[in-house]
Amino acid sequence: MSRLLKLGSDKRVRREMTSRRKSREMALQILYQMDFVELPPQKAIELFCVHFASEDLDCEFISRLVDGVLAHKSEIDRAISNLSSKWRINRMCTTDRNIIRLAAFEILFCPDIPPKVSISEAVEIGKRFGTEESGAFINGILHALLTYPEQTAVNAGE
Repeated sequence: MSRLLKLGSDKRVRREMTSRRKSREMALQILYQMDFVELPPQKAIELFCVHFASEDLDCEFISRLVDGVLAHKSEIDRAISNLSSKWRINRMCTTDRNIIRLAAFEILFCPDIPPKVSISEAVEIGKRFGTEESGAFINGILHALLTYPEQTAVNAGE
């Protein structure tokens, strides 16, 4: 492969990764908003996509994440609760809780997204939007989700 062709491919991959990261951040903001304001999911997604439209956002991916988290929220929260013995889900920081929910949805219900990517993205988003301890906390819960799937009480394959 020529160096120029490889460089072009690397830029495309980086652009796609940036788009996915920004889309995950937007999904986080939508879920955060929905924790405080009653709004139908599609309306919240539409408002964000219209007001913050850019080439870096993938509204289809945002919708997939938000809709998926909301559709599987009870299963995801049960899995998180089973893995976080010291923190009840409703006592977690709203930002951390929603970042964990997003990544847990990806890990449990999106076989096309590698779990390590979901965890890495969640940790980075946690560092950006959460507290100083958010990255480590998020990493610990999500690592346990991968390491001890039998404790999650969720079987995404069925």
